[in-house]
Amino acid sequence: MKINDPAPLAEVTAAFEAYEAALMADDIPAMDALFHDAPTTNRYGVGEVLYGIEAIREFRKGRGGSPQRRLGRVSIVTYGNAFATADAEFFREGSSQRGRQTQAWVKFADGWKVVSAHVSLEGASH
Repeated sequence: MKINDPAPLAEVTAAFEAYEAALMADDIPAMDALFHDAPTTNRYGVGEVLYGIEAIREFRKGRGGSPQRRLGRVSIVTYGNAFATADAEFFREGSSQRGRQTQAWVKFADGWKVVSAHVSLEGASH
């Protein structure tokens, strides 16, 4: 298995960047298109635990916009040509509080999709 083959690495990096742009624009259809449309797709957030794409969609609809942030260090690693992880540090606008995001990406016939995501903030408690 080849790690960080340039072609799949470029593809998943572009998908990650498209997701970040959609997140900052609160473009829900674009975000949904980059998550795998399945009941097995999960997202753990700062204050929510979402099992399945329908729960993720309902959360996004009710959120009322995405918090603005800037990315810190981003690490994207591909394993073979159909699986990747993306780990990112981020900082919310107007704050030095660091957050972390981890995504597992799989390449399907219709492109790279997030199958699992986790977001956390330092010092967050619920």
